[in-house]
Amino acid sequence: MDEDTRNIHALKMLAVEAISNANSGHPGIVLSVAPMLYTLATRHLVVDPETPDWINRDRLVLSAGHGSALLYSHLHLSGFDLSMDDLKRFRQRGSRTPGHPEFGATPGVDATTGPIGQGVGMAVGMAVAQKRLEAKFGNLMDHFTFAIVGDGDLMEGISHEAAEFAGINNLNKLVVLYDSNDVSLDGPTSRSFKTNQRDRFAAYGFDTFLVEDGDDIDAIDEAITKAKASPNPAFIEIRTIIGEGAPNQGTNKIHGAPLNDDALQVLEDNLDWHEAPFTVPDDVTTSFREKVFDRGHAAHVAWGKELAESSQKAEILHDFEVPVSVDGTKLTTFKPGEKDAGRKVGHTAMNDIAKQVPNLIGGAADLASSTKTEIEDGGTFSADNPTGKNIPFGVHEFGMSTIMNGIALHGGLKVFGSTFAVFSDYLKAGIRLSALQKLPVIYIFTHDSIAVGQDGPTHQPIEQLSGLQSIPNLNVVRPGSPNEIVSAWKMAIESTNRPTVMFLSRQDIQELPADNSATLLEKRGGYVANFEKGNLSAILLATGTELELAKAAQKELEKDNIFARVVSMPDQAKFLQQDILYRESVLPNNQRRRIAIEMASPLGWANVVGLDGKIIGTETFGESAKPDEVIEDFDFTVDNVVSSVKNLLFKMEKVG
Repeated sequence: MDEDTRNIHALKMLAVEAISNANSGHPGIVLSVAPMLYTLATRHLVVDPETPDWINRDRLVLSAGHGSALLYSHLHLSGFDLSMDDLKRFRQRGSRTPGHPEFGATPGVDATTGPIGQGVGMAVGMAVAQKRLEAKFGNLMDHFTFAIVGDGDLMEGISHEAAEFAGINNLNKLVVLYDSNDVSLDGPTSRSFKTNQRDRFAAYGFDTFLVEDGDDIDAIDEAITKAKASPNPAFIEIRTIIGEGAPNQGTNKIHGAPLNDDALQVLEDNLDWHEAPFTVPDDVTTSFREKVFDRGHAAHVAWGKELAESSQKAEILHDFEVPVSVDGTKLTTFKPGEKDAGRKVGHTAMNDIAKQVPNLIGGAADLASSTKTEIEDGGTFSADNPTGKNIPFGVHEFGMSTIMNGIALHGGLKVFGSTFAVFSDYLKAGIRLSALQKLPVIYIFTHDSIAVGQDGPTHQPIEQLSGLQSIPNLNVVRPGSPNEIVSAWKMAIESTNRPTVMFLSRQDIQELPADNSATLLEKRGGYVANFEKGNLSAILLATGTELELAKAAQKELEKDNIFARVVSMPDQAKFLQQDILYRESVLPNNQRRRIAIEMASPLGWANVVGLDGKIIGTETFGESAKPDEVIEDFDFTVDNVVSSVKNLLFKMEKVG
């Protein structure tokens, strides 16, 4: 057999052996996609395995993440820091070869994939970053983004949201390779999927290509060559046979069933492969290294020389390598008595930061005028203006989040996105991958409570806040004053490994006299906003606009010589991570009369109010009425807070 065929067979067998050794994985995609991945990797993909995070490398997103064993085998054979022992430990505890690709866990993996479809959006986001940076830095940022997708990826609605965005914005360095085999996990795709995908992508503005035989690497090579030369994003449909060469090829039975010894023997015979398991002949290793490692390393060296001679070298390296640090003294601050809508304060803070962080970009899901998230004088990102800072994502909330993740994965830019808080449900899966990948993206969710008013319960968030708070590695902040909003923005932009969600109000939020600075939000998550003026009788905890309600209730209680402490708790998770001495200084253990006030689901507040406390929250959907009327109907009033404190006092005195 010729050199390429032998290399492809080695790639297939190594991946299939890893799956069988783990008794877990997906051999079907391995056997169908190996020729296209091999062709891409050895003839086109420009990467340096010695420096897997090279700035100008081509990006590769395996959106069909269940094909991870194939990706890992490619990385090993190409010379990345991934050993044969790593392949033998595929899907095992603590291994560098997890069941689905994880960014940061394996050298050479550019994105965490597995949730079907999201890889398409992340690839589009990478292409957005590339297009913007190429417009600024020229040939120093001339790389491509390649995505390998399957039928499942294209069934998901996210593929539409992302692909339409790519076409409109002419992301010409994006190439999508489609493993078209007409089979999904449950059976033939014809039962639920009949769209002509090339026609579909052509309608988006992609140039499309067809390779009839997925084993014809010269035809695949020709299609990729044409795609790279295209003035538009490109879509290549490659017709394959799932699980080719193994028993049950062409059926769903091969999709996720590891091959047993007998099936492996059939495959080996069909491939004319006679090596021991996990054995790669020296000539195959040498061939892979020459075609991938040597070629990519040489390209990296040449690029490095070009960078060294560039007047933009310092700026490029700064944007990619230096963590953002903002001078807080140059941010607008607010005096007691000053007030404005939370979203407008956020607009001011964001634009103050944009002046210090010129590589900040972002946008909204067709709501920038409502969420107030437009960078002033930033221009609009488009095919004709790729240096624009304001991205019109359209009504594509989920697509927006995945594109944001791709931009962050690419590097060199800071990114934000916004919509109404109630619509955060549309993009929760994207937020989850932001957190899982430790990407410091920024989500701005406005219209944050039932005080939205007349738009009614469809637009009034209830459960969204607590749902997002349950996601690990995610900063969720609901600021209670203008200065807290400024502090939240500073914290978000300086984050290096955690995404941030900000809940901001549509209604006015007032800066009130406080005993502590709002900058404690950045450091502590929660703090004493106003101390009691006598013997401590109760603690009032609040977030958002309800902080003003808590302070008003504090004053009312003082008339009856009941002295309450007001605690602002905009980031409960961060507060609970503080040392016990600090938590005790804010919430003394011996003071169990605690009342939390928040126009949202009460879930989560038990962590801080305890069994003896009370939560004034919202456990039903809202209503369509004027904001003040909704607030009154749901009893977010001074009278209710005061009576709740007095009832707790009476109850505990009686028990005592």
